[in-house]
Amino acid sequence: MGTSLRRRTVLSLEQALSLPSATLRFVQLGWRVIRIESTPSGDGLPGDPNRYIGRQAVDDDRRTYFIAPNVGKEAIALNLKDGRGRAVLARLLTALEVDVFCCNVLPARYEALGVDYATLSAAKPDLVWAGISALGPEHPDVPGYDPVLQAMAGFMEITGDPSGPPTVSGVPLVDLKAGDEVYANVLLALLERAETGRGRRIDVSMLQAAASWLITTLPLVDFGCEPSEITRAGNEHRKFIPTNVYPTRDGFVYLAVGSDVQWRRLTATPMFAGVATPLRATNAGRQQDRAALREAMIAVTRAHPTAALGAALSAATIPWAPINDIARVRALPALGRAFTTTRAPDGRAVTMQPPGTTLPGMRSDYPFPPKYGAHTRAVLAEAGYSAAEIAAFARDGVAAGA
Repeated sequence: MGTSLRRRTVLSLEQALSLPSATLRFVQLGWRVIRIESTPSGDGLPGDPNRYIGRQAVDDDRRTYFIAPNVGKEAIALNLKDGRGRAVLARLLTALEVDVFCCNVLPARYEALGVDYATLSAAKPDLVWAGISALGPEHPDVPGYDPVLQAMAGFMEITGDPSGPPTVSGVPLVDLKAGDEVYANVLLALLERAETGRGRRIDVSMLQAAASWLITTLPLVDFGCEPSEITRAGNEHRKFIPTNVYPTRDGFVYLAVGSDVQWRRLTATPMFAGVATPLRATNAGRQQDRAALREAMIAVTRAHPTAALGAALSAATIPWAPINDIARVRALPALGRAFTTTRAPDGRAVTMQPPGTTLPGMRSDYPFPPKYGAHTRAVLAEAGYSAAEIAAFARDGVAAGA
């Protein structure tokens, strides 16, 4: 079950999070995703290192960090350092009528592994090819991990308390942004292919993808901005005042005043009437008086429990929220029907994140992620290889799996 689009087939040489997050979105569309992992080399554990990160979920190669990005996929193991493995890959492209090939190995390794666009498009000219790398193919030897790219792209410099150190985000923003760029650009390439019949190469730079989000900071450099405008501001918004975390009698809330109209509604409530002054009637005035205003706001919010404060803010239609922990997010009624699920081999139900947008016909439950190489034999047989040939591949280290 999925969207009304024709079901596509995606082959993905993937590991870590950036690319698996992209191909998960294809799974959510109802497409077939076959993840390719390396065969055992005797140097460390085989396949995607993320298989072995986190607590053991059901067995040693499906630990907790690996589960959510890899539900609903198939898994094969090929030795692409061997010419026979590369020949198998080329055959899979045509035999399985693959629409999209993705990879997130270092660009310096594309040609050696036979996964470069020129090689694969020669085997299947209408192939859509997408690669993720740290800085793009112009920097083929640079590895990339999310926190490193957060540092490089300035995210850490603008995150955290102004009196504290640069801080990494609690969500792997760059990984997920790069994955979304693959998703969006693959869909665009398929739309173009429907009109032209031609495939296309897509290169996603994690750094460029991250920098594209600097829309509220980077352009300010050319406007003679104050240094405080493009550095850490804690929980306070740099421009809209008051927008911040405020303590309540029993917790914290985040409230956001985004216009002078909202400010008038806020200060029209009995609870906040005392914080109004002529200077604070405009956002420019509130910016000028921000330190004193913050103390005045805290004096009000600290005097009331979260529920009473929230009721007053909701009545005034001021955007606000309690600071939820992740367990409370799972209980939010507004998300209740959007969450996805999988079921572990022992029958345990696992609640996972929702899709970014729920589309008509999109399923909400997905098969548990496969063990390493679980589908190697079945996929090779589907491509026309005999049992004897598959056994020889396994014996010679060309393929691996159950």
